[in-house]
Amino acid sequence: MNNNEIHMVTGAFGFTGKYIARELLAKGYSVATLTNSPERENDLSRKIQASKFNFDKPNKLAESLKNVSTLYNTYWVRFNHRKFSHHDAVKNTLKLFAAAKEAGVKRIVHTSITNPSLDSELEYFRGKAVLEEALIESGISYSILRPAVIFGNEDILINNIAWLLRKMPVFPVFGYGSYHIQPIYVKDYARLAIEQGQNTDNVIINAIGPETYSYRSLVEKIGDIIGISKPIISVSPKLGYLVGAVVSKFVKDVVVTREEIIGLMTDLLCVDSEPTGTTSLSGWAQRHSNVLGGKYASELARRVDRQSAYI
Repeated sequence: MNNNEIHMVTGAFGFTGKYIARELLAKGYSVATLTNSPERENDLSRKIQASKFNFDKPNKLAESLKNVSTLYNTYWVRFNHRKFSHHDAVKNTLKLFAAAKEAGVKRIVHTSITNPSLDSELEYFRGKAVLEEALIESGISYSILRPAVIFGNEDILINNIAWLLRKMPVFPVFGYGSYHIQPIYVKDYARLAIEQGQNTDNVIINAIGPETYSYRSLVEKIGDIIGISKPIISVSPKLGYLVGAVVSKFVKDVVVTREEIIGLMTDLLCVDSEPTGTTSLSGWAQRHSNVLGGKYASELARRVDRQSAYI
């Protein structure tokens, strides 16, 4: 591949896509983005061309992918809502793959999830498996990356654990909190994605960082780093979900879903693989301890407000 070819990143004005786009630009590539938020405040709008997804206009979608050599797909939704759903995300991504094939895109680097399964009871993990299968069968050269959790300055999970530690008198964990999580730093993930964009082999890679935590130990570690010690109590999944629902009303967001609780407690965010990232969560959190969890990071606010920058 040469630096004159266009590299298309979905969601380059968001979280993960932004870091992929920045890294591509730093390497001298021509970069464009497909986005639902073309007016979002960001540092890339003058550097890359932005087009709307146009999922309802397949011809326009294919046209926006013309002359694209590599597509980096991060498009997805975290939970079902009246304005968006996993079902629609799957349907739209299938349209994206079809448009990419029609436009002659040479390679797709696709963001999936650890442990996807067509037989999963969880729509999130089942939907990701459907998309992996569709991409494999598309005939387009691919790299499928399976992160557990991606952390960084604008992430949701790690920041909001710290926020809850700062705000709540106790921190509830579902069950004993012995299930595991393997977070990868967003810049490490972006570098891996770009490496795979330059690869030509069809591969599936578990994208995990160098540290594995039980959920309880993750909460303890974050508390130690930000200097806040709160009692960690075990609660039933049902009670934990109800607590989350109460907090959700307060922050006007969805703090946690039933599916996310099940996914955590069945260890779906953990795999038996060598790490692909090198940046430790503990080291990163230590360097950002003064601001980590200082503000709540709202998923819904980001989807409703399509102009403000991510914080």
